[in-house]
Amino acid sequence: MRTITRGVVGLSLLAGLAGCSADEPVAAARPTVPPPSSAVAQVPDLEATDVRVLDGAGTAPFDEKRRMQAPPGWTVSVWARIPSARLLAWTPDRRLLVSRPKFGDVVALVPGGGVPRQETLLSGLNQPHGLAFSGDTLYVAESDQVNAYTYRHGKVLNGRVVVGGLPDDKSPELRGAYSHALKSVAIGPDGAIYISVGSTGNISEEDRDASPERATILKAPAAGGEPTVFARGVRNGTGLAVDPDGAVWTAVNHRDNIEFPYDRDYDGNSGGDRGEVMQSYVNDHPMEQLARLTQGRELGWPYCNSEPDLSPGDPESALSYTGRPFVRDFQTNPGGAKLDCSKLAPVEQGMGAHSAPLGLSFAVSPGLAGSYGPGALAGIHGSWNRNPPRPPEVSFFAWRNGTLGPQQTLLTGFQNEDGSRWGRPVMAVQGPDGALYVSDDHAGAVYRVTAP
Repeated sequence: MRTITRGVVGLSLLAGLAGCSADEPVAAARPTVPPPSSAVAQVPDLEATDVRVLDGAGTAPFDEKRRMQAPPGWTVSVWARIPSARLLAWTPDRRLLVSRPKFGDVVALVPGGGVPRQETLLSGLNQPHGLAFSGDTLYVAESDQVNAYTYRHGKVLNGRVVVGGLPDDKSPELRGAYSHALKSVAIGPDGAIYISVGSTGNISEEDRDASPERATILKAPAAGGEPTVFARGVRNGTGLAVDPDGAVWTAVNHRDNIEFPYDRDYDGNSGGDRGEVMQSYVNDHPMEQLARLTQGRELGWPYCNSEPDLSPGDPESALSYTGRPFVRDFQTNPGGAKLDCSKLAPVEQGMGAHSAPLGLSFAVSPGLAGSYGPGALAGIHGSWNRNPPRPPEVSFFAWRNGTLGPQQTLLTGFQNEDGSRWGRPVMAVQGPDGALYVSDDHAGAVYRVTAP
């Protein structure tokens, strides 16, 4: 088992990535500070394992052998083929729901005898994404609203809108421009409804003045109604889940093509690089955030960025993703007048820049098998503007003493040596049988991962 404590994975390069100059050398791997041993799951290194393919599931990309890295003795099987599979939720009667924004539906996978039976639970929706249960009530986040349904015996009844008027590409004031229309939803222990509302773009400052405010986590009463801002400065908090103690966490897709904010030479050409967009800096900045939210929490975007460098501005600085402070964004907040970044609470955990965390869930006590125990599971979709690319994986964050430990890789191997991918995990959830179920929208699959 390896803990993610490095800045660059040694892979072949992808040409034509955004923000990359053909003449700029690729940065070398950077060291990181090991986390305290008490904060991680102490387990063996991962081992290569063949991906097992059940009958009828062997079409591309599984028409050839695929291998993953998994904990020793664990098996990975292609349990179901679901094109464009996104977020997941288990029903009270042990069916696995899969959202498919591309197709406007929610599919139910009914276990039993190998390959599960597939049934369409809901259809004709507007980019359904987030799924959450509270008792027998199913919440589904469309791009412009959140619906609630009474779930009984594989059917839904009494559909109603509990939160409406959410911004998407059909909102008149946006005129079709919306980069993060998909919404996630989580339900607090008191029944309150939490909704992720992404930004319209990379650094679209106007989102902070919109109504409803974008780049936020919104909170609505248990019975539904007008939402209020729970946390702001959340560029795209697609990962949204409630921990065992009832607190809400978000995993954030942060900004791209960041300008170097320090008045010093970074690329070694003996000139000051402040305000420059350099691939070597973009590769590791800003880190993606994994934050515990409280009412009014501010995560900085687009004025402040979480800083992974222990020696800020030093190209050889070691990296850390635990308890990291904020620094000013040179492009949007050079003098600090927009937001005092030094006053923002450090982010609890994080991961490498451009990891693209999507689905977030908690495996509660006893948690995963072996030494893992309880913790958070994050589907890491992988980078688009990093050189070399950051690979997709399923990450684990151990739940210890009421908080999350640092990122550890649980499942990887979706990326080829040339940087291309045959799979991209979106979400991982623990099933009622103790196995891990992982959606993959690129391979069009749901995997079942089991311990010995």
